[in-house]
Amino acid sequence: MSIVRRLSYLERSETAARLEGTVTAIAGGTIHVTGLSRLLGVGDRLSLIGRAGHATRAEIIGFRGEVAQALPFGPLDGVGPGSRAVLPLIGPPARAFGQGATLTPHHSWIGRVLDPCGVPLDGKGSVRRGPARALRALPANAVSRGRLGPPLSLGVRAMDAFTTCRQGQRLGLFAGSGVGKSTLMAMLARHAVCDVVVLALVGERGREVREFLEDVLGPDGRARAVTIVATSDASPLARRDAALAAMTVAEFFRDSGNSVLLLMDSVTRFCLSLREIALAAGELPATRGYPPGVFAELPRLLERAGPGPEGTGHITALFTVLVEGDDMNEPVADAARGILDGHIVLDRRIAEAGRYPAIDVLRSLSRTVPGCLTPDQAALALRARAELALHAEMADMVRLGAYRPGTDPAVDQALRLAPRLLKILAQDQDEPSDIPAAFAALSAALAPEPGARDNAS
Repeated sequence: MSIVRRLSYLERSETAARLEGTVTAIAGGTIHVTGLSRLLGVGDRLSLIGRAGHATRAEIIGFRGEVAQALPFGPLDGVGPGSRAVLPLIGPPARAFGQGATLTPHHSWIGRVLDPCGVPLDGKGSVRRGPARALRALPANAVSRGRLGPPLSLGVRAMDAFTTCRQGQRLGLFAGSGVGKSTLMAMLARHAVCDVVVLALVGERGREVREFLEDVLGPDGRARAVTIVATSDASPLARRDAALAAMTVAEFFRDSGNSVLLLMDSVTRFCLSLREIALAAGELPATRGYPPGVFAELPRLLERAGPGPEGTGHITALFTVLVEGDDMNEPVADAARGILDGHIVLDRRIAEAGRYPAIDVLRSLSRTVPGCLTPDQAALALRARAELALHAEMADMVRLGAYRPGTDPAVDQALRLAPRLLKILAQDQDEPSDIPAAFAALSAALAPEPGARDNAS
């Protein structure tokens, strides 16, 4: 029976069936499959049957003529030339061939830790499942989607005062390794004002996952979070899908009318997984080894966050970006900064000085600040920035003894106020805060001392 006749018969069948192809070659982890190319498309999933009969899931990533190229989700032990490649066929009413990546999020997932396929990892038993949603959904229509909501308290004074965030905004956390990024993420998960937290750990070290969940995030943070995990030893497909799955879960809660906080660590590892997949498919490297397809896929992910269609909720998203060698202009950081609505810079020198969170407020920016602060709050933030900037400019001269107190009243005032402001920027991870408290602390720090002359313009 020809493929077309078999296909027609299976479409009329009321039961699920499958077709089989053959593995003809394996090169660099890429599997070549023949016999199914007319039924497959990029993104379809199939199963590879090894010599011992075990199945390994794989995804189609490209084609070379009549040969389909696939990447596995797991080890290829026992799979070789001649192994079977099984393609499931879904009967009516779906009448779909293969099965693109889907996820079935449910409200009961809150408080659970899952892999990118929705399989529990926390040992608490199975989870309930809702309607299937595509992992690769389109962003909300740019014209009909809702607008940003009111100011959102993130629970971190430095961010609430200097990079105030609105509901539905997308911010990037730019940091090198070991600068306190994970601790800052945990503070946001604990203290931010939202209905649901969705946390994605993409390519995280396996040793650190449990420590982060139990010690850093803690019971309070876990209780209101859905955590999606794919460790660094997972396949590039699984690491990529961890980001897509977290976004899909966030969209599910957003469409239910919730205010969602999405925390993704990290966009850089997501792009690294895309690079591995693209290179395996034969795409040529370009900027610093990243194929062009990586920078086409990145905005498709980031643009899905934000306000949903009118009548739904918001996804307020914070994406961490690991900057190689603390280079804020490396390709992924540069691309992400151009897409997001602001950036928070964590500075290694600040961390080494013992101030946490190590946020460099002078290099950080929220593009929505003009639309969410009162005139008094905006004036306070602007004045505080000016005082900190002048203090940073004169710090070296003061250390060298090149500046004599009393020479410039504005400098004297900055030297007096800066320690107070820097004290506000330091915050213990268990210390809650909100926007009113942050600006109240800022106002108190900038208030002139009795008998002192205030040189603020």
